[in-house]
Amino acid sequence: MADTTRQVGMSEMATGKTHDYHILPPDIVPLVTTIGAFTFTSGMVLYMHQMAGGKWVPALGLALLIAAMFTWFGKIVSEAKAGDHTPVVQLHQRYGMILFIASEVMFFVGWFWAFFDFSLFPSTIAKSIGGQWPPKSMEAVLDAFDLPLLNTLILLCSGTTVTWAHHCLIHGDREGLKKGLWATILLGMLFTSLQAFEYAHAPFAFGQNTYGSAFYMATGFHGFHVIVGTIFLAVCLVRAYRGDFTPKQHFGFEAAAWYWHFVDVVWLFLYVCIYVWGNWGFAVD
Repeated sequence: MADTTRQVGMSEMATGKTHDYHILPPDIVPLVTTIGAFTFTSGMVLYMHQMAGGKWVPALGLALLIAAMFTWFGKIVSEAKAGDHTPVVQLHQRYGMILFIASEVMFFVGWFWAFFDFSLFPSTIAKSIGGQWPPKSMEAVLDAFDLPLLNTLILLCSGTTVTWAHHCLIHGDREGLKKGLWATILLGMLFTSLQAFEYAHAPFAFGQNTYGSAFYMATGFHGFHVIVGTIFLAVCLVRAYRGDFTPKQHFGFEAAAWYWHFVDVVWLFLYVCIYVWGNWGFAVD
């Protein structure tokens, strides 16, 4: 009986997989990604300190990162088409995306922490900000109910359009999926354009004081995430035209939608805490 069981097990192993997991073959792409990341960050240090290699080293690292991402993501798409993303694999992909978004949340916690530390305890840095928040030296701040409010409405609308696209995908409406993605991408681009306009006409500079530094770091990194999310959705749009997504297998789009909703929520906190509460009591021109 034991010999028969062993023979059946060996036969299953010879004819195909006996589990629902996808075992990846050895690949050089993760190593290239690591080298690219290390080269890029090291090169940026050289660039900021105006040292030798400060121009070509980060460019080389960025090129390696882009090449690695194109290769790696292309392989993931090929695996999905080949049926390697079983329900178990998709579950673990969702776990990975949840952990990634959690790490991004903690990243923004650091910038919120800095802003609240400066604003709640202005007396500890009285020499640089005059003991009050926003600093006495500032002539004006951005009106929370001008462009920031418009950008808030735009980003909230983009959250509804990406949800509409997801709903259409689940129900097999490919045209609705494409329209929803187009609308979300255009709204994301509009948000970024208005943010750039706001920065260009802001009444304070980045290094002027702690207020400017905290403001630009928090909102600037959020703007970077909006750009990344827009690219993420644009890739999903291309894949939607190629017919890659099905109602039962579309984790790539689902991950992009989760990321976009994360961007929406972070902006709501930024708007309420930094634009509205952070400017409380300041006379806006």
